Amino acid sequence: MALTIDPRHLRRYRDIARLLVKYGRSDVVQAAGLDAVLRDEQAAPGEMETAEHLAADLEAMGPTFVKLGQLLSSRVDLLPSTYTDALSRLQDSLEPFSFDEVEDVVTSELGVRLARAYADFDEKPMAAASLGQVHRAVLRSGDEVVVKVQRPGVRRTVADDMDVLGEIAEFLDEHSAAAARFALTGLLEEFRRSLLDELDYRREASNLVRLGEIVADRPRLVVPRPYDGLTTSRVLTMERMRGHKVTELNPVVLTDIDGPTLAADLVAGYLDQILVAGFFHADPHAGNLLLLDDARLALLDLGQVARLDERMRGRLVRMLLAVAEGKSGEVASIAAEMCERMPSYDDRLLRRQIADLVDRATREQSEMQAGSVVLHLTQVCGAAGLRPPPALAMVGKALLSLDEVARTLDPHYRPVEVLREHTVALVRSGLRPSLEGTFSAMLQTKDLVEQLPGRVNRVMAALADGDLRVRVQAFDEKEFLDGLHRMANRVATGLVVAALVVGAAVLSQVHSTSTILGYPSVAFIFFLIAAVAGLVLVVSIVWSDRRMRARYTRSRDRS
Repeated sequence: MALTIDPRHLRRYRDIARLLVKYGRSDVVQAAGLDAVLRDEQAAPGEMETAEHLAADLEAMGPTFVKLGQLLSSRVDLLPSTYTDALSRLQDSLEPFSFDEVEDVVTSELGVRLARAYADFDEKPMAAASLGQVHRAVLRSGDEVVVKVQRPGVRRTVADDMDVLGEIAEFLDEHSAAAARFALTGLLEEFRRSLLDELDYRREASNLVRLGEIVADRPRLVVPRPYDGLTTSRVLTMERMRGHKVTELNPVVLTDIDGPTLAADLVAGYLDQILVAGFFHADPHAGNLLLLDDARLALLDLGQVARLDERMRGRLVRMLLAVAEGKSGEVASIAAEMCERMPSYDDRLLRRQIADLVDRATREQSEMQAGSVVLHLTQVCGAAGLRPPPALAMVGKALLSLDEVARTLDPHYRPVEVLREHTVALVRSGLRPSLEGTFSAMLQTKDLVEQLPGRVNRVMAALADGDLRVRVQAFDEKEFLDGLHRMANRVATGLVVAALVVGAAVLSQVHSTSTILGYPSVAFIFFLIAAVAGLVLVVSIVWSDRRMRARYTRSRDRS
């Protein structure tokens, strides 16, 4: 089955086909029928471009593919680290569009002329990206603001690109084992939702308000305030923040601020977002953090946010605590709970690789970055046949960016230690830890109580339908069944001995002319039989247990 070539999308088919051939997937191109649009532009045999070239090619293909590359940069379970590193450096920048187009968009969106809405509007943009650009402005009230204006025609471009990618993803899911393994269609649908949210500036304004509420208790953190009356789906007006990007700070500036306190507040604020509110800024790199003139940190660019449900947050807290405490077995169990199991799932491989990861994190606590641990964990899960939730990779990427910013502000920042300290200190959202050792158990108990009714209902429904199945995995089925038989025989013998003792005790109260040693003969005989049977049972158990221990010792020595 080949793809149906839509003439409207011919150029995009051609771009994607060329990209696939260039990076070594010409078999996919031929199977999909995309080679029809390539003509004579096949790549030279054996030509393999670097990850940096891939990032540059995606950047040249436009806004949809820039955003796709940024999404893939967090998926270390899908791509090698060299590629994710290169994609994470993708620059979302483009030539600015004209001021006449800016004026047309603002006027059509706000319903009034630009000069009526703003007292002053800088014609030269501060920055221009693939989806829009930002201008300085002043309101008639005197408030200084920045105005984000969406690039004309970008929604149509994104919609067409998503149609093309959707067709290709459906084909690959049906014909490629690798695509089916990673649910390419589901991944693309998640990307579509994220991109559509980013194209609706009203959502970004709502994100600004929500994040401002989350960090309201931390005076050193601030979020720009949006102006609802001057915000639509294509125009966003928000408070202007004056300061310098954290990446631009020189050593002199750093000596004039309380860097360790700022870093601690920043990390605590993001942990509140991730572990308490379940709503966090998904791209906290240094360019999106501004050090203001009053020594506060401003969190900018809320186009990309992520959400975690309560169960995911609870499991994440337990996992982070287990990593900090070096409990690799618990980390592996929680990872298996969080991820979707695929047919290729290998539990031994998962536990072995997680043990290595946790051991390294425990030994290198002063240097190991928390975000790096989470990202490596998603990579290990993918290699072991688990499909990690996309939010887990976004948490890892956010924490990794956060670690880098915190180290800039405080060179002595210790990510794993700080993460453990703040995780244990959480007392909100129904989490009331007292000691590190009991905190994880409380969360597991909470999960058990929540899930127990549903599990019981499923078991009872299966029992009522006659579809209840019990699967037992044993290394040696014959030995397992023999053990069950021995156990059943011992239980039966024990019951008979107990019955004889009870019967003898009852008969001893019956008057009889026939006695042995002063006891009724029948009762005495029952007692004697019970004593002999009990002795035989005890000897049998001791002898059998010794044989089993000896057999286990020999097998362990051989292994």
